[in-house]
Amino acid sequence: GVIISGPSLFDNLPEDCISNIISFTSPRDACVAASVSKTFESAGNSDSVWDKFLPSDYSSLIPPLRVFSSKKELYFAICDNPVLIDDDKKSFWLEKSNGKKCIMLSPKKDMWITWVSTPQYWRWISIPEARFEEVPELLNVCWFEVRGGMSTKYLSPRTRYSAYIVFKTKDRCPNLGDVPAEATVGLVGQASSQRFIYFVGPTNRGRERETRDVTKPKMRKDGWMEAELGEFFNEESCDEVATSILETKSPYWKRGLIIQGIEFRPTKS
Repeated sequence: GVIISGPSLFDNLPEDCISNIISFTSPRDACVAASVSKTFESAGNSDSVWDKFLPSDYSSLIPPLRVFSSKKELYFAICDNPVLIDDDKKSFWLEKSNGKKCIMLSPKKDMWITWVSTPQYWRWISIPEARFEEVPELLNVCWFEVRGGMSTKYLSPRTRYSAYIVFKTKDRCPNLGDVPAEATVGLVGQASSQRFIYFVGPTNRGRERETRDVTKPKMRKDGWMEAELGEFFNEESCDEVATSILETKSPYWKRGLIIQGIEFRPTKS
C-alpha cells in the first residue's frame, strides 16, 4: 500500500464526530487510531469512545477507593485486574483487544465436585495466587467428576467462547495427570462438544501416539495451567452453559490436583 504523510482529511472533522466514528470500532482499533495524529489521539482517548467499550454495569465493577482519570484507564484496569461479582461466585474481566466479557467460576460456589465436602478425599486451601478465597486440592479419589455452569447473561452476546479448567498439579498428579479425562461443553438443551484432555500428559511415546487427539494443558502467564474443554456460541445471552470433566475408568486412586476454577473467554480466531 501507499503511505501518505501529512494531515489527514479526517482531521478537518469535528473531534466529537471522529470520536463517534471510533466508538463503532474496537479497543484495539481505538488505540491504533490514537497514533494517527494529535486530533485522532484526543478523539480516540475521549471518555465518549471508551464508555462504549465498557459494560453497561461498569460502575459496580470499579475497585473500591480507586479513582480513575479517564474511562480508558478504567477499561484497562478491569482488563488487567479481575473483580469478584455475583456474591463472589465469579471472577470477571474484559478481553483487552475487543472488550468481550470473560468469567471464571468459583469452585466452591459455582461448581459441583464429587466428594469435595469429604475431608479424606478433598480439602479446601487458601493460596495467594488464587482468585478465590479457597480452592480445592485433590487428596485421594477413585471417581473424578467436576461440573460447572452458569447463565450466559454474564457473557457477551453473538460471541464464540472457549471453556477451560484452570489448575495446578503436585507430583505430576498421580494416576490422573497422564490419563485422558472426558470433557464436555455446551448450552443446556443443545448438543455438547466432547473431547479428552490431559492434566499433565503421557509418560511414554507409545501412549502419546495412541492418544494424539487428546488436548494437552498449557502454561498461563499467571503461573497456572489450563486445558481447553471445548467451544460454544453465545447467541443472545439467555441460555445456560454447562461443562463437565470426568475420569472414572482408571481403577487407581487419583491425587495431586488443585483447581482454581472453570474459565470462559472469547475463542481466538
